[in-house]
Amino acid sequence: MTGNLATSNSILAAIIDLDGTMIDTIGDFAAALNAVLVELTLPTVSREFIALTVGKGSEHLIRATLAHVGGHEALYGQAWARYQQHYEAINGKHSETYPGVEAGLRNFKARGLKLVCLTNKPTAFARELLRIKRLDHYFIEVFGGDTFERKKPDPLPLIKTCEFLGTSPSRTLMVGDSSNDARAARAAGCLVVLVSYGYNHGEPVSDVDADGVVDRLDQL
Repeated sequence: MTGNLATSNSILAAIIDLDGTMIDTIGDFAAALNAVLVELTLPTVSREFIALTVGKGSEHLIRATLAHVGGHEALYGQAWARYQQHYEAINGKHSETYPGVEAGLRNFKARGLKLVCLTNKPTAFARELLRIKRLDHYFIEVFGGDTFERKKPDPLPLIKTCEFLGTSPSRTLMVGDSSNDARAARAAGCLVVLVSYGYNHGEPVSDVDADGVVDRLDQL
């Protein structure tokens, strides 16, 4: 079933997540976050902690990190500002595109699907990362966590993206790596396929309610 979703005549467009789906960005998160923590004289965090925490936007990541290392919540404003500076400086330098991603995007385009990248990452960072990894030309638009009033797993970003695409949710495929993507897609009425290698908060992706799971994007 999974392999036929993207080739079905009923699918007109695909909404594709970024972190953990197209690009492994844990190294970027670690570099930026730990630089901030060092400046605040707080303990640094592991890649494993970050992998369990990313996916709900930068605000959640920073607040969760401060709580994890014993930093007072009053430090949030300072940590947020420093994080933006550090992330902008290192964006893409410690990340890698997953195998099969570019081939998968080429397949989607060859089948005539309209593609939008929808991520909880700030839009400016997402656009720049896609440009650096030379994936930006596959997408007609990039929407980040600061584009709409709410972020995934709320369905609003998917609903608004379908409106932009001019496609009904039932004819739009969501491709992601976590329960955030699946929950948003289900609530919006989109089909959803997840990749097996993403972050998903440390939980098995096979346990998530989705229409399929693939090991590589070019398997769709």
